[in-house]
Amino acid sequence: MDHHIGQLVQWLQETVKESNTNGLVVGLSGGIDSTVVAYLIKKAFPEHSLGVIMPCKSHDQDADDAQIVVNELGIDAVTIDLTEQHDALFDTIKQQIQSKQDWDNEKEQLADANLRARLRMSTLYTVAANYNYLVVGTDNAAEWYTGYFTKYGDGGVDIVPLLHYSKAEVRELGKALGVPKAIIDKAPSAGLWDGQTDENEMGVSYNEIDAFLNGDSVDDDAAEKIEMMHQKTAHKRALPKSPPDFHHFTLE
Repeated sequence: MDHHIGQLVQWLQETVKESNTNGLVVGLSGGIDSTVVAYLIKKAFPEHSLGVIMPCKSHDQDADDAQIVVNELGIDAVTIDLTEQHDALFDTIKQQIQSKQDWDNEKEQLADANLRARLRMSTLYTVAANYNYLVVGTDNAAEWYTGYFTKYGDGGVDIVPLLHYSKAEVRELGKALGVPKAIIDKAPSAGLWDGQTDENEMGVSYNEIDAFLNGDSVDDDAAEKIEMMHQKTAHKRALPKSPPDFHHFTLE
């Protein structure tokens, strides 16, 4: 893993140089993926890396874990609480749609969670603009393949250094980087609602997704779920669709 770390750090440095930016910023959730990214960007840019903690109706433990990462790593950091802004915006949207009698209660939880992810994205880009930094994504291979991220939320980033690493490999990177054991062993969760975990929501484990992506045999039901998630979320991994350029056709 030391070789991989060296390659990733070099890639981060080259990418920043090519983009004429000054450094890198990542949102810190207290989970393993964002923590590994934080350790990598700190290695790449000791004086020009920033972690942003963004509580937003989330568990206090997540912010506490993110602060542990900041303290252990010594990375520059800022905390921006988005709870009030989220509540004001979501309540306004809900009230206006309710006034049309079109509000769908069954879709409220997901809409609420996605708005939080998109507010975090907007916050990161505002912070990045201030420092002339690139926004670093935290998605790993399993999340990317299954589309387990919010479109234009945590999927709205400039670069994704962990894209080719399985969840298990991210944990191995974390061990090699010296990430605290409590973070490595923490159950993956986006902190979207009480009791939410990634694996419960997806209905399949990261171990099964990792095995599937490695070409190993997995349970038929798991393989079907993984492939279905991949197909349903293809739009998240693609540029926005557009029609053909009709200027090249003769209009009659």
